[in-house]
Amino acid sequence: MTDNKPALHTVLSPALLNLYDIDNAIVVIIDVLRATSTIPTALFNGAACVMPVDSVERCIELGKSTNGITAGEREGKVIEGLQHGNSPFEYYPEFIKGKVLVLTTTNGTRLLHMALEKGAKHIVTGSFANLSAVVNYLIGQKQRVILACAAWKNKINIEDTLFAGAVISKVKAYFDINCDSSTIAAALYDEAKDDLYAFIKNRRASHYMRLSGYGLEKDIQHCLITDTANVLPLYEDGKLCIG
Repeated sequence: MTDNKPALHTVLSPALLNLYDIDNAIVVIIDVLRATSTIPTALFNGAACVMPVDSVERCIELGKSTNGITAGEREGKVIEGLQHGNSPFEYYPEFIKGKVLVLTTTNGTRLLHMALEKGAKHIVTGSFANLSAVVNYLIGQKQRVILACAAWKNKINIEDTLFAGAVISKVKAYFDINCDSSTIAAALYDEAKDDLYAFIKNRRASHYMRLSGYGLEKDIQHCLITDTANVLPLYEDGKLCIG
């Protein structure tokens, strides 16, 4: 720490997580397209909680025991045996209010469980949908922070890096940031911030190409809008609830 400011680091891929000391740190799980955009949306629209799990089998099991809604996709399609997908548009208030959502995804839920195993003190999820809530929480807690990008099958992606940069742009005065990954993220966001969607589209970002190929451009556009579901999903006892 410098001048009593806590440190902040950015992890651009789950494959790099083991290089960082996350004991007693706040870890922000970032999976913009689309897990960590869907999670605050479901909670904002009245879900009782979201239970993130790292396997389809566990998702089905918990869905039965909680009478919850099971959701998850692989390659843009709802997984066989599950009920719903990973689009924030699916979880409108009339559908999700008061219900438990059990969610498994390719990248985000896996990274959350990795952070748990490595001793994270607090875990929250972040995306543009709840940018302000994440920023306010991190500033208020005054603790060491890891911005953890879910990426895509361990390959760094643009949109998660952009969100890390957006956070850094708003909290940098409150943290000691001596981290090249954070510098990269902040520089990328500074270049893209005027039109995030055009930025990832024009640069043919891998996840943009993948999801637009499935006809999901509306999801992509929505997930890049700031504060559409401005709540803080905080992980505790196997559940993400509004913190």
